[in-house]
Amino acid sequence: MRFEDVLTIKNGKNQKAVENPTGKYPIYGSGGVMGYADDYICNAKTVIVGRKGSINNPIFVEEPFWNVDTAFGLEAKTDVLLPRYLYYFCKHFDFERLNKAVTIPSLTKGDLLKIEIDLPSIDNQQFVIDKLSRLESIIGLRRQELQKLDELIKARFVEMFGDPILNPNGHLKEKIEKHINLLSGYPFKSEQYVETGINICGGLIIMPQKIKWDECVHWSSAEGFEDYLLNENDIVMALDRPWISEGFKIAKVDAEHLPALLIQRTARIRSIDINQDYLYYCFITGGFDKHSNITGSLVPHISAKDIRSFEIMIPPVELQNQFADFVKQVDKSKVAVQQALDKAQLLFDSLMQEYFE
Repeated sequence: MRFEDVLTIKNGKNQKAVENPTGKYPIYGSGGVMGYADDYICNAKTVIVGRKGSINNPIFVEEPFWNVDTAFGLEAKTDVLLPRYLYYFCKHFDFERLNKAVTIPSLTKGDLLKIEIDLPSIDNQQFVIDKLSRLESIIGLRRQELQKLDELIKARFVEMFGDPILNPNGHLKEKIEKHINLLSGYPFKSEQYVETGINICGGLIIMPQKIKWDECVHWSSAEGFEDYLLNENDIVMALDRPWISEGFKIAKVDAEHLPALLIQRTARIRSIDINQDYLYYCFITGGFDKHSNITGSLVPHISAKDIRSFEIMIPPVELQNQFADFVKQVDKSKVAVQQALDKAQLLFDSLMQEYFE
């Protein structure tokens, strides 16, 4: 059946007339909650699909909400289509193929209404929902575990060294420039990328404390680019658009994905005389994201000068090593949790393929 037969699309509206910080109803855009309102447009259990911008990121909302004019609300006709089944279908569907815009991705209501969806019985829809919901719950719990382990390391950092911004525990603070080896990446040409080869690490795949290696591009050979090869435990940082909603885009390189080359607008940081794990958490915990020299009128960016002028605490090396040993122990737990998360995610993706392909 077509979407026009099984759901209603509710257009979003400008929120200014209803916006209220203490309002009862959330205001949603295509990227998530943007504020609160005194009124709502969409009923509970509605799927949000972006009209402009993030068109491939459906959101399921359990409560009534106001949607802005860049987001469509898809309300299922529950006699034939269960709302969460619609959500899982939308998660699997590639809305990008409906995009006709050259600049900002966008969808039209008319194109959405023509989408075809295979509808099993209500009972079978519920069976699919139960399976996928259980896996989503497991995936969410695993992600929470990883977050808690990261918070544990940060808490240990503050416990050992004090608050690096407000109370450095008596340790000296100085500019980082003489303690690091800093390198900016090479401007590899995109038309020369290959399908398989050496990984290229850049700002598009660097996330807060992780690197999306499965989304990287590749280069045929490292010959002539040896200076830009990364080592295990190198710190890499996105220099353009360095912040996303999840945090600051900085991560450590693991051995599994080497060899890898560093591309332009990305920095590689290696310690000269500081424990590398300690150095990494100085950036994460030490307020680098609030560093006053980091600016950008149009595109937020970081320069090599910004990095070199960052001030960190320099505690005795014995304390640095003690902290690094603690990090290594926690990292072992993180590896086990990540493996469980990957296994659950793989099963979820496999079932999505089975149910909606």
